[in-house]
Amino acid sequence: MFSNLTKIARSTKIALNPSYCYYNIKIKQLLLLDSTLCCFKIPVSAVGFHNLSSNSVKQSPTYSSVIQSNNSKMASFTVEERGERNSSNYRVFFRNDKNQIISPFHDVPLHAPGKNRFNMIVEIPKWSNAKFEINTKEPLNPLAQDVKKGKLRFVHNVFPHKGYIWNYGALPQTWEDPTHLDTATKCNGDNDPLDVCEIGQRVARRGEVVQVKVLGTFALIDEGETDWKLIVIDVNDPLAGVLNDIQDVEREMPGFLAASHEWFKIYKMPDGKPPNNFAFKGAPKGRDFALKIVEETHNFWKSLIGSGVSQGNISIMRSTGDNALAAERAQAIVEAVPDICDGVPVSSDIDKWHYVNLPGN
Repeated sequence: MFSNLTKIARSTKIALNPSYCYYNIKIKQLLLLDSTLCCFKIPVSAVGFHNLSSNSVKQSPTYSSVIQSNNSKMASFTVEERGERNSSNYRVFFRNDKNQIISPFHDVPLHAPGKNRFNMIVEIPKWSNAKFEINTKEPLNPLAQDVKKGKLRFVHNVFPHKGYIWNYGALPQTWEDPTHLDTATKCNGDNDPLDVCEIGQRVARRGEVVQVKVLGTFALIDEGETDWKLIVIDVNDPLAGVLNDIQDVEREMPGFLAASHEWFKIYKMPDGKPPNNFAFKGAPKGRDFALKIVEETHNFWKSLIGSGVSQGNISIMRSTGDNALAAERAQAIVEAVPDICDGVPVSSDIDKWHYVNLPGN
């Protein structure tokens, strides 16, 4: 199959990465992502790939994210790109299987069918550097690249870590309440959804909704705020069956938790900042502790939504539930962002390696 794909890539100038290739049986299309994470759709025969041709490849501003639950029900979300790529006005909006424009923060359910099953919004595929996040302040909370001091934000490659070392994202319908003082960390919440690090082997796609199970959490203290970093794994990963708690990660993936701790400790140091601090002396807490954090922050989110009033500059507009946004207004929010177009190429500076020394080393 990949020999055919390589021919297509060459004839259409797609920088094909097979890690980003999958076949969507439901719509009978082969979906490819190129090296810039732009999506290409190829209609294919359900019985094989011999009918592939370069004429059938076209760039698309949308792609599908389909998650398979334990009871075989399908939930699907379509991701729509708007604006100019590699710019501050680039946005990724979400639609559900009814083609409703939705908020990934407020409308995608936290809980998935089954015990310890949750939906994760992928903001940043592993090995990549562009710091995307759910824009909590904008209506319908599209994904957007973080901007700092007027420049798009990219995470540095701090040796030996290339970009993000996990699929990084957030749990929907959770909120770290900035008015809540955590009794364990002695710090308030950071006003964001819970951050999650998906440690499976697959490179996910930006905007993908992935079913995960929780294994544990680090407690990063970021500029005086509690910033939980949940360790999770895709329920369809080959290791998912043997990873059920944080100690299993150390057994099956020795060194990975230490690498994750180091990543969070040093990733801001190339900007001249000191190493980050952690609660619990940097040790990760286990599954049961992490699950309590998930439910606590879910309750904070329910209070936020239930109040009907924006708090901490959080937009609570959504397309489902009480006070749902009218479809026409939701569409107007999307159309206020220009159609998708290519932007200037990303600077090669993001490929630079940085080397740091921790105090005491």
